[in-house]
Amino acid sequence: QVQLVESGGGSVQAGTSLTLSCGVSEYGYDIYCMGWLRQAPGKEREGIAALELGGTTTYADSVKGRFTISQDNAKNTLYLQMNSLEPGDTAIYYCAADRYRCGASRASIFAYRGQGTQVTVSS
Repeated sequence: QVQLVESGGGSVQAGTSLTLSCGVSEYGYDIYCMGWLRQAPGKEREGIAALELGGTTTYADSVKGRFTISQDNAKNTLYLQMNSLEPGDTAIYYCAADRYRCGASRASIFAYRGQGTQVTVSS
């Protein structure tokens, strides 16, 4: 069973940066793609970034140029570096993983998902 644990959320001012981390543990499962999704109050889940096993990254238009997904395989950790944060980025952010699917737009339906971490951006 793949276990994902997010950390690093918090309350920040618009224009600042924040880095989310996701500890990944898997027991006998081959993960093809890792990603991040978010859900703002009253809105549907939005896949925002994905990192394919071969290193290809994809991003939603809403975060492209501001957010960066990366991983440290030695630490079994996935990261989301978020720059130039805006109030519209306020949401619960989830780490996700899938054995078959990939792509930022599909991160919202990945098979495995963590419990989420809250990010609040004030103006």
